[in-house]
Amino acid sequence: MREDVWKYVAIILALMLAASTVSAVLLYMHANTIQLGPQTGWGGSTEPSPSNCSISKYEIQLRELRQRVDFLKAQLRAQSAPEGNGTIAIIPIFGIIDSYTALSIIPTLREVAKNDSTSGVLLWIESPGGEVGPVIEIYNEVSKLNMIKPVVAYTGGLAASGGYYIAAGAEKIIAAPLAEVGSIGVLYVHYDMEENYEMNGVKVEVFKTGPHKDMGAEWRALTPEEKEKISNMIEAYFNAFLTAVEMGRNMTPNETQKFATGETWFAENVVGSLVDETGDLDYAISVLENLTNTTNPKVVIFRGGHPSAFKVYGSTALFIDPRYVNPYIRG
Repeated sequence: MREDVWKYVAIILALMLAASTVSAVLLYMHANTIQLGPQTGWGGSTEPSPSNCSISKYEIQLRELRQRVDFLKAQLRAQSAPEGNGTIAIIPIFGIIDSYTALSIIPTLREVAKNDSTSGVLLWIESPGGEVGPVIEIYNEVSKLNMIKPVVAYTGGLAASGGYYIAAGAEKIIAAPLAEVGSIGVLYVHYDMEENYEMNGVKVEVFKTGPHKDMGAEWRALTPEEKEKISNMIEAYFNAFLTAVEMGRNMTPNETQKFATGETWFAENVVGSLVDETGDLDYAISVLENLTNTTNPKVVIFRGGHPSAFKVYGSTALFIDPRYVNPYIRG
């Protein structure tokens, strides 16, 4: 049985990689207003083709890949389903998401994935986001767990930026009507303290092996070339965020871009797009019960992770709602 499970996992991962690649192509096309396929006529002509079809071959390919992933996911879940009602695991992700959060949450998710008695997982997210690396690592773990066991993400107050990024890896997102969701975007914080150092008589001598080894350091300004490098990096993180939302929420690039403004929305105003339904924690549990075909399961709440050590020093790329940065700046 274990060999069959990992066979399905390998196939699903390959299909998800292909789907992610196609999704990235669609995002690139949208960002650069490229029109391919039916919009391009024979011999390079810009006249519309006779079919007058507005769906590109990439969108069709992405749809087919999603269907295959869903089929294989169902097979894998059927093999992993426990006998009887099983247990629902509630895993809280509260506060700023940093490396300590990942260090606590990822082993918990892996433990739950291996537990044959666990039928489904409820991610209870109350977070404005956090550091890029830990957010992506947790999201990847949630996506893999959701292949094996249904995962529902719930928020009663806030799932913003990195918090929402992680939620996008779940099967469904349930939120309280006035919970804030979204804040899809990336924030890069850089301190240029050069003039402040000079005013206070602080001299900084740097010995480095390359011109960009201290890129982002607070003792000097960024060069135009470095600003371009950082812009490209932020764009890559942003595209990864967009792809995660598009794949997880089954949205088109155009639909995803509408919500990629960096702002949050009340959940009740984005039902059917950023969230599936509104409700409280008990309702989210009932949704998970329906997904796992269980009644009166045992509910286990895991304790939260280590206290956050989040601080913004130097230059840092963040998946975080900007409103929550100030309390963590420089201690």
